[in-house]
Parts: sequence; C-alpha cells; structure tokens
Amino acid sequence: MTDNLEPMAVTDDTKRTLPKRLITVSLSWLQRFAQLWSRQTLADLPDRIKNLWQQLLGSYWFIPTTCVLAGILLAPLFIYIDQQFDRATIKDIRFAFTGDDASARSIMTTIAGAVLGVAGTTFSITIAVLSMASSQFGPRLLRNFLTDTSNQFVLGAFIGTFSYSLLVLKAIHKYDVGSGVPQLSVTFAIIMAVICALLLVYFIQHMVHAIQASHVIQGANNDALANIHYWYSDHCEIEHQRNVAHNSDIEQHHFWRMVPMHAPSSGYLQHIFFETLVNLAKDYGGVVRLHTKLGSFVTDKNIIGYFYQRPAEHESYLQKTKTSYLAVMPRMPDGLFWQRLAKCLHFERQTAYSDDIASSLGQVTEIAVRALSPGTNDPKTAVNCVQSLTICLSHMMQRQPPSPYYFYTPPHDNDQSDITVNQPRIAILALITTTPQISDFIDMSLGEIRRYATADLMVLKALCQAITDLNYARVDASQRQILLHELALIERAGQENLGYEELVKDLQAMCEQARQFIHSDDAWHQHFEYMSEFNAQIHQRLQTPSSWL
Repeated sequence: MTDNLEPMAVTDDTKRTLPKRLITVSLSWLQRFAQLWSRQTLADLPDRIKNLWQQLLGSYWFIPTTCVLAGILLAPLFIYIDQQFDRATIKDIRFAFTGDDASARSIMTTIAGAVLGVAGTTFSITIAVLSMASSQFGPRLLRNFLTDTSNQFVLGAFIGTFSYSLLVLKAIHKYDVGSGVPQLSVTFAIIMAVICALLLVYFIQHMVHAIQASHVIQGANNDALANIHYWYSDHCEIEHQRNVAHNSDIEQHHFWRMVPMHAPSSGYLQHIFFETLVNLAKDYGGVVRLHTKLGSFVTDKNIIGYFYQRPAEHESYLQKTKTSYLAVMPRMPDGLFWQRLAKCLHFERQTAYSDDIASSLGQVTEIAVRALSPGTNDPKTAVNCVQSLTICLSHMMQRQPPSPYYFYTPPHDNDQSDITVNQPRIAILALITTTPQISDFIDMSLGEIRRYATADLMVLKALCQAITDLNYARVDASQRQILLHELALIERAGQENLGYEELVKDLQAMCEQARQFIHSDDAWHQHFEYMSEFNAQIHQRLQTPSSWL
C-alpha cells in the first residue's frame, strides 16, 4: 500500500507546483519583455529595427514565405470576386478564361506542376552559383548572393503561384458550370504563369551577370560606401567639437573609480546601440569606455571596456537651485546594470551583416587575395579590387571621421522661480568608443593585398598608383605621412621579391616619382602619370621630327 501511495503523492505535489511554475515563467517573460521595450531600449529603436530587417533579408526564407502567404490570401479573394459576377459579365472581358470545369482543372494542374518544377530548377541553379562563388570569391561573399532580393523574389513568385494554383484548383467544382468555375481566378493564374516565364528568363540573365567578378566587386564596394556614408559625415559638427575641447572629463576620467566590464556573451561584436549605452552611463552617473571595436571577436571572459564612476563632488552634480543636489548621484554597477549592458551590445557566433566598415572592405580584399592565389592567378581582378578600395578610402579621407566621444545634456529646468544662478547647459561625457583610424583601414585593405602581391609587378604598380590617387584626397600632413609609409612598404616588397633587376628598377622609379608627387605642395593641381625611362626615350624620339626620317 505504501508503494502505491508514494507515486500519487509526488504527482499531487507536481500538480500543485505546476501553476506556480507557469506563473513564475510568465512573470519572467513579462519582465524580459518590459526590459526589452523600456525607455532606454527604445532610444535605439531605428537601429534595432534596421538590424532585424537585415537579418530577415539575410535569411533565404523571408521573401519566398511572404510570396506564399500572398498566394494563399489572393486565392480566396479572387474566388470571392468570382462569386459576385455571373458568366455573362465575365464573357465581356476578352482576355478572361471562359472554359468549363475540366479545362480549368487541366490548366490549373499544368500551372501548378510547371511552376513547382521551375522553382526546383532555379533553386538548383542558385546552389550551384553559391558553390562556385564560395570557391572563387570566398565564403564571406555568400551573403551578398543570399541577400539578393531579385533571386528571392523570383523563387517566391514561383512557389507563390504554386500555392495560389492549388487553392484555386480546390475551388473548382464539377457539374456546376454556372458557379463552379472561378473564371477570374483561373485568368489571374494564367497571367501569373506568363509572368513566371518572363521571370525565369530574367533569373538566368541575372545569375550570368551575378557571377562576374566585376559585378561582385561592385556590390561589395557599394556596401562599403554605404557604411562609410553611415559613419563618416560630410560636415564638421561645431558644437560637438566645442564639447570635446572644453570637457575636462576626457582627461580626468582615468583617475576615477574603475570597474571592468566583461563581454555578456562570446562571438563577434556586430552592433553597438550607442543611445542605450549613453542612457546607461547617465543613469549610473559615470562614463562607459569600450575598448573593443566593432567586428572584433571576444569571449565571455574578455574585458571589453571599463565603467568609470564619476566622483560625488563632480561639478555636474552641484546644481545651484533651491532643491540642491537633486541630481542622481553616481552608483556602482549592480545586476540591472549588467542586464542593460547585455542589451546594448549585439554579438553573433559568426560574422553577419553589420555597419562595420572593416568588414565591408574585407570582402573586397578577400576577392583580391583569392585572385592572387596560385590556383586562380588573376592579377587583373586584384587590380580592380585595388581601384575599388581606392574609391572607398578616398571618400573616408575627405569626410569627417566619427567621434569616439558621446555626450548627453541635462534637462533644462523651465521653472525660473527655483533657479538662483543661471548656468549654461553643458554636455556631460557618457561614452567613449574605440574607432579605427584611416591608417588602420589602409593597412587592412591595401596593405593586405600588398603582402600577397609581393612578386607581382602589375599589382604593386597598381598599389603605387592607388597611393598617388589617395594623395588628391588627403587633407592634412598626417595623412601624407601615412601614404608615404605605405609607399615605402610597397617599394621594399618589390625590392625583396621581384625576380628581375629591371622589374625592381621599374618599381623603384615609379615609387620615386610618386614620392616626389606626394611631397609637392602643388600636387592637387598636377596630373600624375608614371612613365618609365625607356618609354620616355621612345616618346621623346617620336615627338622629334628628325627621328621620323
């Protein structure tokens, strides 16, 4: 008897605790939902929506699934419209289908089978192109093919037409000619079948162009330019520069109480939600400093930055009003701080789409590196990549780089009766990030190609030409020194690896002319064109009339 009662007792306890567990789990999820849509999180809502949208486009199922749902919704809609018209009215439409139920069923069956077979063919072609692109251009370029909305829409149109045809086929009734044939629905299916045939031709033509190296380079270049325009501004913010120049916290925060911040998870740092981090630093009265760059790989044990606690006697808290010291006093990070920090940073286990400039430039660089491999041996493609990177770097040198400092302005009290001393609104430092410099971008792009093209004179001369092209975009003396340093590395790489002395002398002569061009104070008004000594002699003789005889 005892053995029979014990299981019943355990089961009763489980039944009693089950509602409590459900309530606990529900409250936990509600708390997470409230934290997700809190005021601090909503500060970066546009960036979070953009991040979610890019993730949806990066998946190959989103647009096709949307097309399937559209087909499922359009089928009952057209069937309902058919029920509102009689056959006599539909016959007045010349292009409308007016056959019987057998003809309609045959047409819909043919359309459904044909578009499903073509959808399988397009999917097979896509897989073959992805396999070839992965081996020729690198696996990092696969996302550019997967996120191609044209391919996704073509596949979605095929399977959407298939789902629509199945539902319309189900609505065709036998022995009921008057109302059993949804003629407008069948007509729309025929139109969709013709459109699918045209889309098949477009898909083949699009894939032929998509696998061309120039098209792939252009796509990666457009992504890099979009990220550069996102981060780099075409004008200088005077107010922000004034805040940086007159803010003493930039130099003094190193002496404050410091708390290390560990990465909330392992992976690649894909997104940083700056407004949320600023609100976090403001609520805890300190400065958050991130040492990890966007796109860097970290583990959950890595220290990604520090939180500097502002002293209680800091001038920003000495508000001279009738209600003195009403501001939030600084406090140490607690459990809620680390939960909010985890929502400010987005990590992925694999590199995905982000606004990281280095990742975009790395795609073009990877194409050039694979083109220089012994198995491919395509220096022309590497030269095209160098020219594409020159365009991106030129835009970066001419624009205003992003500032690593983020401020917030305390709210102004409109109640003038409480104010005894009028003070100007000052910006308070809240966040310091680590941003790569133009020298870092040149090294990770042109420098990476240089390290793989040490024995290729064509690519080395293209790199030298790129340095002279970037000289037109430089705006200060520091950028000149960066270009001269890279030019010296190009010259040294050719001296140590080129096989013939004539090739070395040719590269040295070009580098020397480029060096003189960069040092020239009037370089912006001069045209640089390298001409070797031999070609110069031939050109001079051709220009002399006596040499013609």
